[in-house]
Amino acid sequence: MKIIYAGSPEFAVKPLKRLLECPRCEVVAVITQPDRPVGRKKVLTPTPVKRFAQEHGIKTYDFEKIGDCAAEIAAAGADIMITCAYGQILTQKILDCFKMGVWNLHASLLPEFRGASPVQSAILAGKKYTGVTVMKTELSLDAGGILLAKRCETGNKTCGELSEELSLLAADAAEEAVARLESGDAELLLQDDSAATYCRKIRKEDCKLDFTRPAEEVLRKIKAFSPSPAAFCGLCGTLLNVLDAMPAQGSGKAGEVIAADKRGITVACGKNAVIITLLQPAGGKVMPARDFVNGRKIKAGDILE
Repeated sequence: MKIIYAGSPEFAVKPLKRLLECPRCEVVAVITQPDRPVGRKKVLTPTPVKRFAQEHGIKTYDFEKIGDCAAEIAAAGADIMITCAYGQILTQKILDCFKMGVWNLHASLLPEFRGASPVQSAILAGKKYTGVTVMKTELSLDAGGILLAKRCETGNKTCGELSEELSLLAADAAEEAVARLESGDAELLLQDDSAATYCRKIRKEDCKLDFTRPAEEVLRKIKAFSPSPAAFCGLCGTLLNVLDAMPAQGSGKAGEVIAADKRGITVACGKNAVIITLLQPAGGKVMPARDFVNGRKIKAGDILE
């Protein structure tokens, strides 16, 4: 089966790798987002999918606006397109290029968390399970029929850890989807639109920690935004990115450091407390919280806000 694969971030690399290894698949081209400036020096940087595709000699397109490029895409002669966190909306002209359809690997159990931030949203909502859904792409956002879904436990993982697991699950789902489509086993389950929930792109201001909230909520926010864009708070007028934490018992004024020791930094919340275990000072490197404590940069009685 001839496939065009469209994806951009690191999450989308493992499914592409699996399709390249699959004997029934021929990836004729990859589509990804254009190179973007990254970092303080604004270095023009290709997406992880583009780097991987070029390393493996796959023809790669990085259209600024895919909707204007239907003729070029149709000329590749692919049977299907598989998309995974590509980052652009597909037009009907693009969908019409593929006689066997366009199929999206979406990192949620649809119809939950349609949209741009499904992994973070599952953690924030305290979901016990999440997963990957293979959905037939339509013009409506993540609303197409479901070909298959694979589930995993959310657990106590950060977004980075859960994304790694879901990326592997997406690879499994992509391979199974191709097998089903090739065999003609493509019966779809319609989504229940009345049960749909939506999530938008995460903004940095969404990541501000509010220690007046219960510790459980604070912990979820830390996990959901780690490693990037990172939950944050203020300490003596400077920014502190918080990358991991665990629950703790304790009480005090919301945001008060009630202990700073080898376990990390214990902070009082609206209910109970959290122990910050991994952090990044403004302009500094990621470090265990105990090292920050050893540097005497924080002590009991300080306030995080």
